[in-house]
Amino acid sequence: MPLSDTAHSTKPVLTGLAFSIDAALPQTQCTRCGYPDCASYAHAIAHEAAPINQCPPGGAQGIARLAALTGQATLPLNPKFGIEGPVTLARIDENWCIGCTLCIKACPTDAILGANKQMHTVIPQHCTGCELCIPVCPVDCIELDVASSHRTGWEAWSVEQAQHAKQRYGARQQRIAVHPQEASNAQATAPVPTAVPDKKAAIAAALAKARGLRQG
Repeated sequence: MPLSDTAHSTKPVLTGLAFSIDAALPQTQCTRCGYPDCASYAHAIAHEAAPINQCPPGGAQGIARLAALTGQATLPLNPKFGIEGPVTLARIDENWCIGCTLCIKACPTDAILGANKQMHTVIPQHCTGCELCIPVCPVDCIELDVASSHRTGWEAWSVEQAQHAKQRYGARQQRIAVHPQEASNAQATAPVPTAVPDKKAAIAAALAKARGLRQG
C-alpha cells in the first residue's frame, strides 16, 4: 500500500520472505519507495504488491539482493523514486535554527538533539540521510553533506549501519506507540514547504506565525 494510503496504518508483522527482504533493505526509513518505512516496502514486495526497484538508497546492488531473494529478474532503479547516490548526513546551521522541533518530530531515527526554542544539532552516527527533516524546516537551515565520497548504494552503506538504523527506528516507533500524540502533533504542526526569498524572510515569517499562535 503506498505511503499516502498508510499514514495511519500499523507496522506489518514480517515473517518468512518479507522478513528476509526487510533485512536486505538499507533501513534508512526515507519513504522514497512510496511506503512509510522499509518494513512496509518489504511486506509489499513479498506479497507481489510492489516491484523490487523502488529503493534509491539500496541502489543497483540492493535491487540485485532483492532479485536473488524473490527470484525476480534484476531491474534498473525506477527514476520515479529517485537516483542512487552517496550517503549523506544532515547538518543544521545553528545560526539560523529557531528551535521549532519540527525536524526532531520528522526524524525516523531520533538523530536530532534539541528542545523547543533551543538550537538543534544532528548526531551523525544516528543519521541515515533520509532527508525527511528538510521539507519541514520553516527556515531552511538544514543541509546535506556527502559522507561517502564517490561510493553509492550498498558500497557506501554497511549491514551494521542498517541494523543500527533499524534499531533506532524500532525504538522510536515503540515510544510513539506509548505516546501517540507525538506523531499526531508532528503531522499537525508540520508546515507545507513554501518558497521564500531568503533565510531572514523565512525567520521573520516563522516568528510572526509563532506570535500569532500565542496571541490566539
